[in-house]
Amino acid sequence: MKKRVAKILAAVALLLVSLISLYPFFTMILMSTYKTEEIFKGIPFLPSDYFMKNVSIVMESGFVRTYINSLIISVSATIGCILISAMAGYALSVYPFKWKKALFSFVMMTMMVPSQIGIIGYMIEMKTLHLAGTLWPMILLWLACGFGAFWMTQFIQGALPIEIVECARIDGCGELKIFFRIAFPCMISGITTLALLIFLWSWNSYLVPLVFVNSPKLYTIPVYIRSLGNAYRTDYAAQITGLLLATIPLILMFILGSKSFIKGLTAGAVKG
Repeated sequence: MKKRVAKILAAVALLLVSLISLYPFFTMILMSTYKTEEIFKGIPFLPSDYFMKNVSIVMESGFVRTYINSLIISVSATIGCILISAMAGYALSVYPFKWKKALFSFVMMTMMVPSQIGIIGYMIEMKTLHLAGTLWPMILLWLACGFGAFWMTQFIQGALPIEIVECARIDGCGELKIFFRIAFPCMISGITTLALLIFLWSWNSYLVPLVFVNSPKLYTIPVYIRSLGNAYRTDYAAQITGLLLATIPLILMFILGSKSFIKGLTAGAVKG
């Protein structure tokens, strides 16, 4: 009887937490169906009939081009970060070399430094390389991701038995072949988790695009949504509609990869 009551209480608590978590998203959906002037009258509880007008306002202001820019940045950054982080994590986990611990400590130290501190130096670097005013600064930023290297190192140490690598070497398998054919498949759960996080962070990044983008043709979704409106009026309803449309890829990714995401968070904690 006590176990049944405990399960019921746990289910009720989880239901309440879920409702609280989903309420802001539900409110965003409702507000996207109203005019800007009607939003300030109070939080709505029923949808209105202005949704298609808000969608047309968003689409007419270059939303598709902005969507493509964000997709190019997020997909490229995710693929590049995964490849480099997996290689770095594999090297730090498998290869014995001098200053290995010092290098790993340096990787961890980079995670402690706020990205805002290095934005000026990064901007000078991109300007020197003649990459300012392009999408490259938003992509290259994620290729040197300290969290990605740290995450893959910790995951590989728990998910990849070193004996498999040693047996492959004895059989005459090359290092690149070992990495891509033996080690890489063992990292799928960790890679999926990292891919979801990097895609989410690069998709929602605001500071770097704000600093480097000086043309509406290169706007990403956060910068674009902030620019909706005109000199005399900020269209909050259109901004909310743009946010709603911008969350669709993230929701689909987490729905499709939720099992691998959870598995990746726990698999690296088991040694051997």
